Amino acid sequence: MNRLHLKNQLSTLSLSMFRKDFFGIYHGSLSAKTESNRFVINTKEAVFDAIDEESLIELYYKKDYRWNQASIDSNIHYNIYSHILEAKFISFTMPPFTTAYSIEHNIIIPKDYFGYTEIGSLEIIDPKQFDNWYDRAQSEIFHYFQTKKTNLMVIKGYGVYAYNRDLHEMAKQLAILEKSCRLLMLEGSQSNASFD
Repeated sequence: MNRLHLKNQLSTLSLSMFRKDFFGIYHGSLSAKTESNRFVINTKEAVFDAIDEESLIELYYKKDYRWNQASIDSNIHYNIYSHILEAKFISFTMPPFTTAYSIEHNIIIPKDYFGYTEIGSLEIIDPKQFDNWYDRAQSEIFHYFQTKKTNLMVIKGYGVYAYNRDLHEMAKQLAILEKSCRLLMLEGSQSNASFD
């Protein structure tokens, strides 16, 4: 696998997603599997509108000193890669409309054509307590993907985990999901306005 090409792809996608407000300045994660026992992920200090060689680190499944420099989401990505063979790319994003919609709802049922045909309905997972979420997330996220046979996980008030074999397909799904949630919120605000 051409690592330079892969890193350029991650950088381009990261900038695009940052511009859409899917990533915060230092918040979110993006990775790519490079071999059967390693993956590239952003570092803790990565700024998502300027991902470069210094912002990405390659981790082996066997943990070493590099894990200390990597994203706090590294264990979650590791568990997905080691349990789900189809996972070649993983992202954790906070699309604003999807995240906002998740706070007040338990399910996303797109009413637009692309959301309906590409994604269908998605349940929203309630992490219950945020206090110990990161400890639980390492096992709960990959377990959810395995049991529900899906590659998108919307977590109430937290964001979206996604994986895919294809980087562009993953980005497309996230964009469609975000647009669907935006339309649902606009529809909701129109309904509320008509009662005023």
